[in-house]
Amino acid sequence: MSGYHEPAATPEQLTQWQRGAEDIAIRAGDLILELYEEQAYETLEKHDQSPLTSADLAANRLIVDALQKLTPDIPVLSEESGHLDFAERKQWPRYWLIDPIDGTQEFIARSGDFTVIVALVEFNQPVLGVIYWPAGDALYSAQRGAGVYKQDIHGRRPIAIRRLQEPQHEPLMLAISRRQPRERVLQRMSADRDLATYPAGSCSLKACLIAEGKADCFLRVGPTGEWDTAAAEVIVGEAGGSIVSEDFEPLTYNRESNLGNPNFIILGDPAVPWRDVFIKHKAKG
Repeated sequence: MSGYHEPAATPEQLTQWQRGAEDIAIRAGDLILELYEEQAYETLEKHDQSPLTSADLAANRLIVDALQKLTPDIPVLSEESGHLDFAERKQWPRYWLIDPIDGTQEFIARSGDFTVIVALVEFNQPVLGVIYWPAGDALYSAQRGAGVYKQDIHGRRPIAIRRLQEPQHEPLMLAISRRQPRERVLQRMSADRDLATYPAGSCSLKACLIAEGKADCFLRVGPTGEWDTAAAEVIVGEAGGSIVSEDFEPLTYNRESNLGNPNFIILGDPAVPWRDVFIKHKAKG
């Protein structure tokens, strides 16, 4: 399985940690929503000129502190914290991987389409995923091999991708960014397939739309980090879909010093001939 010497976590441990992560994500979401509604935050800029707010930092402190109390022996890797050298973190058999606010641009633009992401990675594979959408008060949560659930005002229930009646020909619902030029995505897709579009905010929110069958696919073109996809991999995977690179290769976690992702695709119904829908990879042939 790996070069690690620790045993895998038991299902009972994972369930306990999942419940803890759900509670922490909701608490962080409540804090973020309070700052959002009161507009009680500052807008900053990272070294790469991407936006950051004081709400990101406040939520980061809450999540990191709470996870360290929940599991003192499991390290936390966050988008908004200093990243340890690869020589040290590559020794971790498991770690929490978080993004306090996925969709900071949406937060600043006041669209409401931002989420809190908490994932657990074990032996370089995501095994727990929690995504909380504060504005919609919706929690998506999954444990690898144990199913995926959505919790909202209607209660807690299992969710699944949409299964198409005619996967070879039926029109597809493409989740698409409000802030990314559509042409960057559509030029990588077959003109032979009919598409409808579902505009949404953060990457993780689009993943949840696919997991619950409201959209069928999503292509992300541009820089992202491993914290953007780890929880979504478990949630979408348990719902019956998958996440792969634009070249249809698996994504990796904590395998390299660089924590960036390639362009990636979130896919619903596996009966759809996705390699014929997303055609960019064929240019290499």
